[in-house]
Amino acid sequence: MEGERILIPERMIVSPADGVFRSVDGNGDIVGRNINENDVIGYVETVGKSVEIKSPFTGTLRGLIAHSGERLRQHEPVAWLRLHAN
Repeated sequence: MEGERILIPERMIVSPADGVFRSVDGNGDIVGRNINENDVIGYVETVGKSVEIKSPFTGTLRGLIAHSGERLRQHEPVAWLRLHAN
């Protein structure tokens, strides 16, 4: 239909690099919290450094897809959140 829009309020947060995932709180207690754009939800540990995983959106963190200690590839999903209504 012309003019029809589908609004999907969920967004994925992906890994910025290859490495081992670590949740910011260590055990997933961050799930259910409201987070702002650029809040750090975890880290990817790579050779010699730790890269922050920041949320590109403001919303409620609905779940972690990755588990602490899990090896991730760049752009692999880490978590999902529900956007806040503007």
